[in-house]
Amino acid sequence: MISTSGSQLLPEKAIKELRTKLLPLATVLTPNIPEALLLLKDSGAETSEPTDLEGLIELAKKICSLGPKAVLLKGGHLPLTKDKKIPQDPKDATTVVDILFDGTTATLFETEFLVSKNTHGTGCSLASAIAANLASGKDMIRAVRSAVRFVEVGIKTSTDLGKGSGPINHFHSIYTMPFAPYVTAFVND
Repeated sequence: MISTSGSQLLPEKAIKELRTKLLPLATVLTPNIPEALLLLKDSGAETSEPTDLEGLIELAKKICSLGPKAVLLKGGHLPLTKDKKIPQDPKDATTVVDILFDGTTATLFETEFLVSKNTHGTGCSLASAIAANLASGKDMIRAVRSAVRFVEVGIKTSTDLGKGSGPINHFHSIYTMPFAPYVTAFVND
């Protein structure tokens, strides 16, 4: 709905349809903070931008009340200090906390705050990795934990391509060989 750079990707009139028709069908919704605030605003719920970890958890709970079975609120728009507070100086940001709320329990996933221009599509990559992990039989917490780590390593191992925001390295876990291994064939006379 809203890109990493802050551009709104979904027209206003489509937000209500998304909120009322799709969210109740969702297994897990993965909004960033601006998307979560937009959904709540559209629903008429009173909310304010979170300023700390407790605010992030409350935001995840409010989004979950809109219908999805679970919500993974992505914390990348609000990096925190080691003690989980908003940094006075952006250079003091060290941690990103993503919050999974399943209707009863909040599970926190902490990763290092990475300064990189290669974050294009991180939300789509994260949601796709969660879906793939769930489809392969992982439970929700393991599926999310693996997906969060996949994206984190993808950012860490990314290579600058072109100008502006580049993609993460989606292939960081694939081992390739420069050519096929040597195979010996024996022929009987």
